Amino acid sequence: MDYPLDFRCPISMEVMEDPVTIATGMTYERKNIEKWFSAYKKKTCPATMQSIESFDVTPNHTLKRLIISWQSKEGPGTPSSAARGSTERHDEIAALLETLESSPFKVNSLKRLRSMIETDDEVKADFVQSEGIDVIVRIATQVLEDGSDFSIFRACEEALGVLHQLSLAADAETLETLSKPEPMKCIAAMLQRGSAEARIRAITILRNMAQSETHWTFVLQDHGIDLFKSLLELVSDEISTRASSYALEVLVEMLSASKKSRVRAIEAGAVCVLIELLPESNRSKSEKILMLLKLLCECAEGRLAMVDHGMGIAAVTKKMLNVSNAATKLSVKILWLIGSLHPSERVLEEMLIYGSVKKLLALLHIDGRSSTKERVIKMFKMHCHSWQRCPCFPNELKDYLGMVNSA
Repeated sequence: MDYPLDFRCPISMEVMEDPVTIATGMTYERKNIEKWFSAYKKKTCPATMQSIESFDVTPNHTLKRLIISWQSKEGPGTPSSAARGSTERHDEIAALLETLESSPFKVNSLKRLRSMIETDDEVKADFVQSEGIDVIVRIATQVLEDGSDFSIFRACEEALGVLHQLSLAADAETLETLSKPEPMKCIAAMLQRGSAEARIRAITILRNMAQSETHWTFVLQDHGIDLFKSLLELVSDEISTRASSYALEVLVEMLSASKKSRVRAIEAGAVCVLIELLPESNRSKSEKILMLLKLLCECAEGRLAMVDHGMGIAAVTKKMLNVSNAATKLSVKILWLIGSLHPSERVLEEMLIYGSVKKLLALLHIDGRSSTKERVIKMFKMHCHSWQRCPCFPNELKDYLGMVNSA
């Protein structure tokens, strides 16, 4: 069921069950806004980013009744009451686009455009053919020139909402248009400075691009470490798991595309953030995080950050043989990169203490040959003598190491 936007919480973008209103007049799902204030210690409105002094919430009974009423009346087969002739819709789009740039009521006009696009694919196609994307991008770029004006910033967020609706269609031509420098600047700006809702829309656009053939990563890599900090904030988001998952997918695409992006991510603190998220992550998230750590450890700066963290080797080892074959392969690659290119005494000792050596030995008992098994054998041939000399080396493993060394 396609719920009206006003029925969705601006934080999670899910339909509200217990809507409450805060001091700025914005309405949110109760559990989401309470977590925003208490868990994250925020003193701003998530949607408007206005500072607030009162953190009281008031139940929005009227909106709750409207949601319940709409749910009871609308059904999968119910025709839209907004259905109109194609000529009338085209005329309204043309009129909105013609007056949008000069109108003092940009936010309302953009909201109207977004509502039309999200409910009708024909309107969406008509909008694109009318060069609506170019108009929207010109509106959005105003925030880059005058970000201090709140009304202009809100207009930019609403413009992003229109672009977000277009990206959901996953049309190759539309995504290619959105991947050009000017639209990407707007998306990056919203990702860094937008409200919670705007940031979710921005990351959704980037994720849709990540699943396409567009070359958007090269446009984004020049935006500095602030962009990566914003992406890492979304990765750590505990309220919207969708935003967190999308941010991980975007980071994988960006870091896979260039070494420059990996260095920027390391400077933004990616290694530390990812290591701290890894222990409690589920299978899908663990695999994405391990892929990112593997990419980062391909750089000397990434390996150094991994070792300096203190719990990097422990976190990676914990996932080995406990999550999936993919996670085990990635874990071995990470340990191989650190063990072969950064084989300090401390690293080798931590691999013993945290059980890396024991799990690597277990992998040798797997039948057949593989690149993962080859890496394990090479690691033992490089470091078995060092491990055997360590005071904390378990006696029961000495025979196994002797077999490996003689192989």
